[in-house]
Amino acid sequence: MCTVTYIPSENSIYLTSNRDEKNLRAEAIYPAVYKHASGRLLFPKDATAGGTWIATHENGNVVVLLNGGIVKHDPVPPYRRSRGLILLDLIDGNNPFLTFNTLNLRNIEPFTVVILDDKKLYECRWDGSDKYSSSKNNSEPHIWSSVTLYSNEIIAKRETWFKEWLGNHPFPTQEDILLFHQFTGDGDTRNDLLMNRDGEMLTVSITSIKLEDSSSRMHYLDLRNNKTSVSEFKIKKITGMLK
Repeated sequence: MCTVTYIPSENSIYLTSNRDEKNLRAEAIYPAVYKHASGRLLFPKDATAGGTWIATHENGNVVVLLNGGIVKHDPVPPYRRSRGLILLDLIDGNNPFLTFNTLNLRNIEPFTVVILDDKKLYECRWDGSDKYSSSKNNSEPHIWSSVTLYSNEIIAKRETWFKEWLGNHPFPTQEDILLFHQFTGDGDTRNDLLMNRDGEMLTVSITSIKLEDSSSRMHYLDLRNNKTSVSEFKIKKITGMLK
């Protein structure tokens, strides 16, 4: 939930997230399909709060969470609801972007959410007091890094790595993207995409969604246990991925 990329191709969209977490946090539950009020959702589940940091709906929508809003904040718990459960509130419907704009976020810790809603791409931020949202070009790649873990200088450096990698991978596969998320950096383990800060805060998993007109494929890398999970389900609605 702390490094996210969006990469469109001719027939697919890839959304990929590195989950940077405290080592003491319970291991997540592998991705599975869950029945919710609006339909089926596919997501890995946080074992503590029951929420998630990335989810896709059978209608083709996708939401991805990053910790922090506009700037790094000091947590002031207790919060009314976990951000991972808020993410499920957003995806459990037909219009997650509209839901973000109307949902009561009072006493929710600041966060950023990348929303793919009916093929339109949005960046939405909550800073603890106010909401901010903007449309992003869905035909161009994008990268986000959590403001709670990375300075503006490091975020800019990561954007440079991303641009350089895209120059060498103009037509990346999901496997290429997963490798980018695992092995990109300059040897600074505190700030490389696969980060490790003294074994206390580290990248524990990578989740990548490949969204096509008729299906959504989620590739999950459990880095703690060196295991992989691949899940897929049918998309009911989307046609013409980037039209």
